[in-house]
Amino acid sequence: MRQTLLIVDDEPGIVDMLERYFKPEYEILTAGSGLEALEKVSGKPDLILLDINMPDLDGISVCRRIREYVSCPILFLTARVESADQIQGFRAGADDYIVKPFDPEELEARISAHLRREMRRKSECTARFFGELTIDYSARSVTVRGENIPLSRREFDIIELLSVNAGQVFDRERIYERIWGLDGEGNSDTIMEHVRKIRGKFAQHTKKQYIRTVWGCGYQWEG
Repeated sequence: MRQTLLIVDDEPGIVDMLERYFKPEYEILTAGSGLEALEKVSGKPDLILLDINMPDLDGISVCRRIREYVSCPILFLTARVESADQIQGFRAGADDYIVKPFDPEELEARISAHLRREMRRKSECTARFFGELTIDYSARSVTVRGENIPLSRREFDIIELLSVNAGQVFDRERIYERIWGLDGEGNSDTIMEHVRKIRGKFAQHTKKQYIRTVWGCGYQWEG
């Protein structure tokens, strides 16, 4: 299956040139504005080429909006070369900068390198070990000393989100949005009930809770 590139630039000439150049090797999605880019992200691109200077929503803002939900490489296309701008972009979640005007062959090499790195990352071990507890993300299973803990789909989703981001605090609203989506019919109180059930199941196998309540803030995975 061919990988997909999302090309975002408000200059139609650049979008057309890049689309024609990369179409023989990749599936191509295009967007002419930051707002359109937010819509096209639902196409699950493998890499995003993102212009910084766009009139409605600039590339930095787009990157910040999508980075929490999109793990693929994001390469900025920009005429800016100041280090302060680059730092701002990297802090927003960018993986690389391509300065305009650019050589298409160099851009192709950069894209290939990032995609290879991403494939290596995805092919790495999908299990994580937290003391006596093991999480197999491919099999969607949690075991303690080899004994399986039965979990519902949502319970595992919560464990996955917190454990992959171990040490990071997530409030209930953020967990709910990440797992149920913005159109979920419930509310963040659902998270409290799911965490209670997870802890109850863990307690049958281990004395460690793993999910810590950070009062006034949310929940945090402790290995």
